Amino acid sequence: MLLGERIKELRAEHGVLQRQLAALLEIDTPMFSKIERGDRRAKRTQVIQLAEYFNIDKNELLTLWLADKVLDAVDDEDELKHDAIEVAQKKIG
Repeated sequence: MLLGERIKELRAEHGVLQRQLAALLEIDTPMFSKIERGDRRAKRTQVIQLAEYFNIDKNELLTLWLADKVLDAVDDEDELKHDAIEVAQKKIG
């Protein structure tokens, strides 16, 4: 839920309501709330839209978005997740 936490921080810093960002992304407020809580994944295009709205580097939010995807993939693998991430790190350099 790294991305959701960052979005919530940005909203608070800028005084923006969930419904305002939901409208920007053309989704309903409950869906946006799920994205912010980490119950639902934002689309890549939505992450870029949020970065543009908050005038921050899109790679900051995209990195968090991708990290969330990786964490979701290894979440249930308590014994192997650290080893798997280490192998992946070696592969990508």
